[in-house]
Amino acid sequence: MTPDALPLPALHASHGGCWLRDGGGTTRGVAKGDAIVAAADTPLLLLNAPLVATRLGYPDLSGLDLLELFAFVHPARFVVPTPKGLAHALDLPEPASDDAVPALLQQAAEILLSRCQTPDWAEREGAWTALQNLTRQRWPWAALLTPRLTRPDRAERWLFARLPEWDDAPERPQPAQAIIDEAEVASRLATLTGNGAEERPAQRAYAEEAAHAFFPRRAEGQPHLLLAQAGTGIGKTLGYLAPASVWAEQSGGTVWVSTYTKALQRQLRRESRRAWGDRRADGSRPVVVRKGRENYLCLLNLEDALQGGFSGRAATLAQLVARWAAFSQDGDMIGGDLPGWLGTLFRQRGVAALTDRRGECVYAGCPHYRKCFIERAARASAQADLVIANHALVMVNAARGRDAAQRPTRIVFDEGHHVFEAADSTFAAALTGAETIELRRWVIGPERGSKGRRRGLSARLADVASYDEAGGKAIAAARHAAEALPGDGWLQRLGDNTPSGPIEELLAAVRACVYARDESGGQEAGYGLETEAAQLDGDFIERAGAAQAALAELRGPLIRLGVRLEAILSEPPDWLDGAGRARIEGARHSLAWRIDLLAAWEALLNRLGGPADPEFVDWLAVERAEAREFDVGIHRRWLDPMKPFARTVLEPAHGVMITSATLRDGTDDGWQGAIGRSGADVLGLTPRLSSFASPFDYATQAEVLIVTDVTKGDLAALAGAYGRLIEASQGGALGLFTAIRRLRAVHGRIADRLARGGLPLYAQHVDPIDTGTLVDIFRDDPRASLLGTDALRDGVDVPGHSLRLVVMEQVPWPKPSILHRARRLAGNGASYDDAIIRARLAQAFGRLIRSREDHGHFVVLSAAFPSRLLSAFPEGTPVTRLTLDEALQRVASGAFGASVKRENPA
Repeated sequence: MTPDALPLPALHASHGGCWLRDGGGTTRGVAKGDAIVAAADTPLLLLNAPLVATRLGYPDLSGLDLLELFAFVHPARFVVPTPKGLAHALDLPEPASDDAVPALLQQAAEILLSRCQTPDWAEREGAWTALQNLTRQRWPWAALLTPRLTRPDRAERWLFARLPEWDDAPERPQPAQAIIDEAEVASRLATLTGNGAEERPAQRAYAEEAAHAFFPRRAEGQPHLLLAQAGTGIGKTLGYLAPASVWAEQSGGTVWVSTYTKALQRQLRRESRRAWGDRRADGSRPVVVRKGRENYLCLLNLEDALQGGFSGRAATLAQLVARWAAFSQDGDMIGGDLPGWLGTLFRQRGVAALTDRRGECVYAGCPHYRKCFIERAARASAQADLVIANHALVMVNAARGRDAAQRPTRIVFDEGHHVFEAADSTFAAALTGAETIELRRWVIGPERGSKGRRRGLSARLADVASYDEAGGKAIAAARHAAEALPGDGWLQRLGDNTPSGPIEELLAAVRACVYARDESGGQEAGYGLETEAAQLDGDFIERAGAAQAALAELRGPLIRLGVRLEAILSEPPDWLDGAGRARIEGARHSLAWRIDLLAAWEALLNRLGGPADPEFVDWLAVERAEAREFDVGIHRRWLDPMKPFARTVLEPAHGVMITSATLRDGTDDGWQGAIGRSGADVLGLTPRLSSFASPFDYATQAEVLIVTDVTKGDLAALAGAYGRLIEASQGGALGLFTAIRRLRAVHGRIADRLARGGLPLYAQHVDPIDTGTLVDIFRDDPRASLLGTDALRDGVDVPGHSLRLVVMEQVPWPKPSILHRARRLAGNGASYDDAIIRARLAQAFGRLIRSREDHGHFVVLSAAFPSRLLSAFPEGTPVTRLTLDEALQRVASGAFGASVKRENPA
C-alpha cells in the first residue's frame, strides 16, 4: 500500500473483466460471481455503483461510491464519472489499464477525505451540519468523514439562511430605435474573435446579414425575418452575437437567443462573456440562462425532502442536493452545474421530485420566494442584455408569459431546423391519464396518505376563500368537480377493467379501441400503439360526451375563481400586501393556463362525434416502454404547427433570425421547405434568405462509405459490422440507431469483445447514465465509442480525435405514425419523406467534422441507399459504395479521396 491510499478494498468492473484490490495493496482479477460475493460481504470502494452493478448483473450492489463522496466534498464541480475523469479531476496519473483502476480508487478516496482537513477547502461551509444528517441516515461515507471534519466554532447557517435574496429592479424602458451599420458590426466581430484571429470573410458577411434582424420594424405584425444557413465552421455563434451586442448596447433592449440542445446553451454562455463579461459594474449579470421551471431546484420541495419527505437513499440525495444548492451558480438541476450523474446514482425520479414539474408553485406564498432560483432567473432576464433560452421556453413564454412587456421581441433561433419540432410539441394537446391526474393534484392536492405538503387550491388560496365568499364557493366547486378526474391507481384500474369516473371510463374505451385495432400481430410488443380518432362507435362517443361535460364542470368554477381574484386585485383589501398581491397574480396566471388546457381538451372531445378538423391531426394511443403501459389517451397536433408559432411568436416580434447548418434541403428548391417551416407564409412575410458554405475541405477531410453487403434484418451481421468498424478505427466511433432493440442487441454482442481490446463501449438505453454524461465520457476518451439514437444525431459537439467515425445502421426513414402519414399526404408524399431523411443525414454527418483539423468516415450500412438522398452531404464530399471489407481497409488506414465506386452527391 502507498501511504496516500485508503486501505479499504476496491472493485472495478468493465466489459473486459473484474478486478479486486484488497486493503493490503494486492490486485487480482476475479470472476463476476466472486466480485458479487465480495461486494455483499463488505463495503467496497466503487466508481459509479449503478454502472458497476450493470456490468456485474447485480442490481442490488451498494458500497462506497467515489462519486457520492466527490459530490459531498466538491458540490457544483464537474467530473467525468470514469477512472480517467476522476484522475484528471484530482491531478492523479491516468490508470494505464483496467487492473490499475482499484489502486486509483484507493488513492482518490484518500485525497478527497484529506481535502476536508485542509484549511483552504473552499466548500467547507455547511459540510459539518450535512454530515450529521447523513450520519443519521447511515450514509456509508459518514463514518470515514467524521474523523476528518472538525466541528465549527460557531453554528453553521441553515442553507435557506445562506442563500442570497434577489432584488427588485425598476422596469426597463422600451428599447430605443437603433440602426446598426456594417462597420459597427465588423468592428464588434473583430473584438469578439480577438487579435490575431484568422480572417473569416464568410463569418463577417454572416454577421452583417444577422444585423438585419435588429432593424426597426416597418409595420405592426410584420417582423423582420431572416433565414440564414451557415455551414459548420462559419462561426455563427459569434457571427450573430456581434450585431446582437451592438443593438443591445445602443437600444438598451434584450436579445433572446434560443437553442434546442443544452450543449449549445453551455457554449453560448462561454462565448457571450467575450461580448458582455460576467458582471456589470452594479453586480448584475448582463447574460442570463433561462430555462423552464421544471429545470430548477424548488426550495420548498427541498425543504420538505430534508424534513422527512424523502426516506432511504432519496434522503441522502436530498442532503447532497442541499450541499450543491449552497454553491450552485443558478440552481439549474438539468444541464446546469448539478452533475448529471448524481440523479442516476439515486434514481432520476428523486431529482425530478425536487423540481416544480406540476405547476404547484405558490409564488409569494412560499417562505423561500425571495431566494427562489426560478424567480431570480426570471427577474435577471428582464434586466439582461442577452437571454439564452430553449425553443420550447421561448414559445411558452410568448404564449402565456406572466408579463407581456417582458416577452421576447428580438429573437435568434439557433439550431433553427428544430423550430418546427419544438412548435409541434409546444402547441399540442394531449388528454391522457398522466395529464389529467396532474390536474387533479393541482386542484385537490396529494391523495390521502401521501407524504409532503398539501398544496391544492384550497391550501394555496385559503385566505381568499375566507375573505371572499364567491371565491371560496368557486374553490369548493372546483375541488368537487376535480374528483371526476383520474386518481391514484388509475392505470391499474384500466388494466382490471374497473374504471372510476367519466374520464377513466373514456380512457378505458381508448385503450380497448387501440388494442382492438392493433394490426402489428404482436411485433410491436413493448412499444406504443396508436389508431386514428375516426370511425368510433356510439358507446365511445357517449363516453367522450360524459368526459367533456365533466371537464366543463371543472372549467366553470375555475373561470369564476379567476374573476374573483381579478376583483380582489382591482379593489384590494387592507390585509393584501405586496407579497399577497404577487401570490394572487401568480394564481391567476396558473388558473388561466389550466382553463386554456381544459378548453383544448373539450374541443378535442367535441369533434370526436363529427367531421375531422382539417387543421388538426387526432389519434388514440397507448404509450408503452419495456413491455409496460405507462399512459393512455387522446392526442391532437396541428397539421402545420407553424401556424400557431407565427401568430404567437413571430407576429408580436420585431426581428427574428432562424439559423442552422442544415436549415434548407440540399435540393434546388430547398429554400421553399425552409420558408414553409418558418411560419413566414402565415403572416405573408417575405423572409430575407442567406446561405454560407462551410469553409472545410470535405473532399480531403471526410468520406461517406455506403456498405452494400450487410443484410438488412441480420442482427449478427449488423453487430459484426459495428464491432469490426470500431476495431478498425480504434474507437472514436458514434453509432446511430433507429430502433432501441437493435441498439441493445448490437451492444450486447460486441461490448465485451471490444473492452478486452481496450476499446470501451457505452450506450444509451443500456448504461444507467444520462445522455449528457455519456457524451462527456465519450469526449474524454479517444478510444471510447458510443451507441445511441436520435438524441445523439444532433447537438453533439465532439471535435478532434475523439470522434472520427460515424456509423448509421440504415437509412433513417421516418416512423410511419398517424401524424407523419397526415403530413406526408399534405406535403407531396415521397418528397416529404426524402426531405426529412436528408435533414437527418445532414445532421448526423455534421457530428463528424467540427474543425479544420478533423478527419473522419461516415458509414451507412445500407445496400439500397437511394442516390437521390446523397445531396444531404456537403458539396465535394466523396461518396463510395463498397463492401464491408473494403470499408474496413479505408477506416483502418485513414484513407480519404481514393475511390472504389464513386458517386457524385450532387
